Amino acid sequence: MQQRDYNKDPFIVIWELTRACELKCLHCRADAQYLRDPRELNFEEGKKLIDQIHDMNNPMLVFTGGDPLMRPDVFDIAEYAVKKGVRVSMTPSATPNVTKEAMNKAKEVGLSRWAFSLDGHCAEVHDHFRGTSGSFDLTMNAIKHLHELGMPLQINTVISRYNVDYLDEMAAMIEELGCVLWSVFFLVPIGRGQEKDMITPVEHERVFRWLYQLSTRVPFDIKTTAAQHYRRVVIQNKMRENKGKDEKLSIHYEDALMKGATGSIDGLGRAPKGVNDGNGFIFVSHIGDVYPSGLLPIKVGNVREQSLKEIYRESDVLRNLRDPDKYKGKCGVCEFRHVCGGSRSRAYAMTGDYMESEPFCVYTPKAMRKKKSKAT
Repeated sequence: MQQRDYNKDPFIVIWELTRACELKCLHCRADAQYLRDPRELNFEEGKKLIDQIHDMNNPMLVFTGGDPLMRPDVFDIAEYAVKKGVRVSMTPSATPNVTKEAMNKAKEVGLSRWAFSLDGHCAEVHDHFRGTSGSFDLTMNAIKHLHELGMPLQINTVISRYNVDYLDEMAAMIEELGCVLWSVFFLVPIGRGQEKDMITPVEHERVFRWLYQLSTRVPFDIKTTAAQHYRRVVIQNKMRENKGKDEKLSIHYEDALMKGATGSIDGLGRAPKGVNDGNGFIFVSHIGDVYPSGLLPIKVGNVREQSLKEIYRESDVLRNLRDPDKYKGKCGVCEFRHVCGGSRSRAYAMTGDYMESEPFCVYTPKAMRKKKSKAT
């Protein structure tokens, strides 16, 4: 596993190619619009950005939006990146833009993986969440063609109050679809996402435990986003299972990894340590603004004015985010802080302070339990 210093280079870069999209998803971070923004980074600026990304120890690059397929030059950009040796995946929206021709072109230029969103086990649940009827059927047809092409499939799912009661059905469908990775997002109230759409802190914990048990018996890998505290749940479960055995587990990120039958996930690799907003992770908007993540709307620079490397390494905000010992409240004293650290984006969305504690974590750190016991 390649070691990487997150103070110098990210593990993953997300580039929002455009905010244009034909869907009206309830949770849309970007509050996507139907038309493209004339201020988008153009093709030449995009090539310059890719050069800079490659120069940062060649992290993974994900094209997102809006809908990346709303840009006619998306495959020219992808081809340029792939020829430089950058590992590229894409998360297009399930719209009529997802044609067989588009998927054929994606394979032709060498995209590593194609990710589709499925937020329900049936059309009724998924289409409601995506704000567009017919989205579920379009997605299923696209997945069928992707399998015909032999391209690896990733499924993205946003856990919300609309689908939390159908997770068993979702898991069965994910397995049946033969995906290599189920990327499970936990809602952060930003853009169109609303606090009322989120599941409760207790439900987060229950879903984490369910995900852990699922991960021990399914052939696909599971990754969480905006749910750093899932790592803590994995380690706690492994420690319980390991009790009484000679080999002792410690609180390290490697102990939080769950590996399914797909192994290294089609060559895209795993992060060498826990990724968090601004810490191994960076987001570039359609107009070149740089943020710790797409869910943490604190601008730290613009690639039209500074190199991505300079922004990533020198921003005071990003430096703070990369130092869990500076976190406030229980996150700052938690024994899992260097593995977990809580969702910095959710902390910001709920409190206005990106260094505050993860507000949807039910765990009480040992340091705080000791203080309480002394007080009583």
